[in-house]
Amino acid sequence: MLVAVALVAALGVLVQRTQRSAAGPRQAQSAGPVARINTEGMKPAPDLALKDLNDKEVSLAGYRGKVVFVNFWATWCDPCRGEIPVLIELRKKYNDKGFEVLGVAMDDDGKPVVQKFVDKERFDVGAAKLPMDYPILIGNSDAADKFLGGIGGIVGLPTSVLISRDGKRVKTIIGPVDADKLERDIQGLL
Repeated sequence: MLVAVALVAALGVLVQRTQRSAAGPRQAQSAGPVARINTEGMKPAPDLALKDLNDKEVSLAGYRGKVVFVNFWATWCDPCRGEIPVLIELRKKYNDKGFEVLGVAMDDDGKPVVQKFVDKERFDVGAAKLPMDYPILIGNSDAADKFLGGIGGIVGLPTSVLISRDGKRVKTIIGPVDADKLERDIQGLL
């Protein structure tokens, strides 16, 4: 009897997951109202200034007043590639409300490899194949170590930092993002 109950429960979970993935684009889970995130007492994020794919210097300070998700990634990193559609979707959904994604490419071969990847690759977002439409900066280990100094630099890729409108480091994520948790954090900061 206990085995039968366990099988029915497992089957229920499998059906829910199948229905959720077949439903199309990811929808935010409705778990009630999102609580505002209070940034009082949080440490300010260090500034980060790197060149983008057009060789223009971009500084994190220029994004003050926005919620910013700084994502350290690489073209060869499968988990990084796996979260790119989530970042495109979240930026598309919240950019007009003050949310921005900054991708910091950590490829050893630098701009030529990253530029080719960004120009060529398209990602499944809902029913569309979309490019990385957020700013891509060319990173280096010195800048990453300085920016991520509170956790000892880059321990693995992807590594991301969520920053509040007032420039505070709200959360550091090592590894792929949980899309639903990230979306709730973004909502709590906007």
